[in-house]
Amino acid sequence: MAWIQFIFSSTPLGADSLSECLSDCGASAVTFEDNADQPIYEPEIGTTPLWQATNVVALFEADVNTQRIIAHLTKLMAPVILPSYRIETIEDKDWVREWMDNFHPMCFGEKLWICPSWLQPPKPDAVNILLDPGLAFGTGTHPTTELCLNWLDQADLKDKSVIDYGCGSGILAIAAALLGAKKVIGVDTDPQALEATQANAERNNVEIATYLPKDCPNERADVVLANILAGPLQKLAPTLANLSHPNADIILSGILESQADTVSISYQSSFTMQAPAQKEEWIRLVGQRHE
Repeated sequence: MAWIQFIFSSTPLGADSLSECLSDCGASAVTFEDNADQPIYEPEIGTTPLWQATNVVALFEADVNTQRIIAHLTKLMAPVILPSYRIETIEDKDWVREWMDNFHPMCFGEKLWICPSWLQPPKPDAVNILLDPGLAFGTGTHPTTELCLNWLDQADLKDKSVIDYGCGSGILAIAAALLGAKKVIGVDTDPQALEATQANAERNNVEIATYLPKDCPNERADVVLANILAGPLQKLAPTLANLSHPNADIILSGILESQADTVSISYQSSFTMQAPAQKEEWIRLVGQRHE
């Protein structure tokens, strides 16, 4: 099925009411998009912040009468004047196939590869992670994941225990297992992430024990990975310290350059922190647990 989308240039104050009126006009979906390259990386819990320049995008079936939609919307919005807009036709596509066609094998470091599960690995003798992200975050394409994978590629994980806190699709946990870790635990607040991790672990013939945070066993690991965001990482500092053996490595990512010092300070009472590594505007922090 083809679709028609209306794209309105709005402001944070007008976006919510415009969205409600578009829904009343029969829109199949209404979404908000950034219209000024103003990313919002870490909103406060319970809030839905909008950009200063926000696009309100409404999706309608292709046979809709666009003039009637605009007339009805103008009446619903009155006395507020309708913001500027444009109308586009979206061609019918197999969007899953479109995504699959653009997800290709990627190399990290010297020996670690991420390969879509539906493709043949380009180097069968390498350490290949066969990945189907599903609904969970983590394909290796984001700089934060890349920074963590590069660290794992260079680490000696043989016979070590690893915790991936915020495991998403399980990409870091599975990499650790394939690189020689003897025991790997994945922790995430999202049950769908735990399901994706288990499915990907089975696809790669490794065992990952997965838990919600409240169910995570109170046992220490030799390596603790946490690719989340700066705010949660600061709050989790005592928890991650308690999960780390003396001399354990901790690897933190999901941190913007401007947040690196603040996050590092949160861990310095329990870890000796190293200089940060950077990819684009993102930072990886590494530290060793005090004896």
